[in-house]
Amino acid sequence: MIEPILLTLKLAGLTTLILMILGTPLAWWLARSQAWWKEGIGAIVALPLVLPPTVLGFYLLIALGPNSPLGQLAISIFGHSLPFSFTGLVIGSVIYSLPFVVQPVRNAFEAMGHKPLEAAATLRASPLDSFFNVALPLARPGLLTGAVLGFAHTVGEFGVVLMIGGNIPGKTKVLSIAIYDHVESLEWTQAHILSAGMLVFSFCVILIMMVSEKRMRKGR
Repeated sequence: MIEPILLTLKLAGLTTLILMILGTPLAWWLARSQAWWKEGIGAIVALPLVLPPTVLGFYLLIALGPNSPLGQLAISIFGHSLPFSFTGLVIGSVIYSLPFVVQPVRNAFEAMGHKPLEAAATLRASPLDSFFNVALPLARPGLLTGAVLGFAHTVGEFGVVLMIGGNIPGKTKVLSIAIYDHVESLEWTQAHILSAGMLVFSFCVILIMMVSEKRMRKGR
């Protein structure tokens, strides 16, 4: 029972780290750019919010399969195809959870307005200094919300991970799939234990989000 939990935590932790590294500069660009086509990029980022997970998982399976250009490149780099591997799970999770990180971080950057950055510019701070020393500290509640949402959403994934990862014990069998297996096998006790843990975890996620949102409002 512990193996799917550890695998899920590993997947969620790695996915969240990648999402924060990639999603923060993307959210900054979406919040500050004046390009007319930026909302098109924003819509692409937000697609996983409305796409059924099985649809996204299916197209990821096609895109990363051994017969695709990306699949061939992955085989040359990793020595194996991406579908039904932990690496494939990470890629699928990053794409599926991306809007849950980008949107709150973008909102935090937009909420702080232009004045703090203008004040930093008058003190001859470079754009990079302004970003790290002004923007990121002011956007801390949004960054926290994005990290928590990205982690929680990855923990709760089912359709995408099932399509791209399958159900391989010790390799791609994460917590949500383990619960499904226990229910299918009528192992109610194990299903109750894992599901109750997920329920408590979800409550903690909502509580953290509410507290961070309250702090962000106070900081305005």
